Formats: sequence, C-alpha cells, structure tokens
Amino acid sequence: MSNLNNLYRQAILEEANHPRHKGKLENESVEVELRNPTCGDVITLTALIEDNKIKDIAFDGYGCTISQSSASIMTNEVLNKDFDTIKNMVLSFSDMITKEVKPDRKVLGEAIILEGVKQFPARIKCAMLSWKAIYQLIEKYEGKGEKND
Repeated sequence: MSNLNNLYRQAILEEANHPRHKGKLENESVEVELRNPTCGDVITLTALIEDNKIKDIAFDGYGCTISQSSASIMTNEVLNKDFDTIKNMVLSFSDMITKEVKPDRKVLGEAIILEGVKQFPARIKCAMLSWKAIYQLIEKYEGKGEKND
C-alpha cells in the first residue's frame, strides 16, 4: 500500500505544480470566490455554463499543495458534466475524505487520489475548498438564471 500512497503523493504534487484549468475565464456565466481562513487558501472559480452543464471552467487563487491540486483535479472532473452529476460528485468527495466510506471511482474519477487527506484532519478543509466552490457556483447560477448580455 505504501507504493500506492507514494504514487498518489506524487500525483498530488504534480497537480499542484502544474495545475490544469488555472486562470480566469473572460466570458464566464458565473463566478464565486471562497476562502479557507485556517490555511489561507483562496480560490476563485469562473465557469461558462450551457444547458446546465459546465462547458468551460477555470480557477485562480493561491494556497497549499492540497488545495491547489484538489482545485486542478476538480475542474478537470466537472468539465462537460451536468449540475446533478456534479452535486453528487461533491457529496461523494466530502464523504470520501470525512467518513469511512469506500469511494466510487466511477463518480469521483481521478479525485480518488485525495482519499488519503482524511488522515490529516487539518487538511480536509483545504481539499474541500474547490468542491464547496463548485457547489456554490452552481447554486448561485441556478438562483440567478441565465446571464443577460
């Protein structure tokens, strides 16, 4: 199991050092910013939404390795998925890192590499930040409806 943990650790570092979807969209449908005062992490999510699906997404901000790798993985996993699927992913991710629940790779995809975070309670909020942000982004979008140009 230690070889698997080392592989996951390397993958987490790689995500943090070379994040995907890093930046800000210029033609976003909705934007949300969240902070983790415990660690100092800050994330701003911007997303382009069409037909209640994430058609494009980016994150910006700063924080620890766990928060940045989690944001990179999350943005990649939610791309082209519908809101209900994403909300289910958020709940499954939360269960994976806060409870003794066996994660479902079909639901979480590569986010499963963050399962080990539950061993470090101080880092759970770091890992959850971007997942909370996507949930709030969807809620915000659903509350305001389509963006008018």
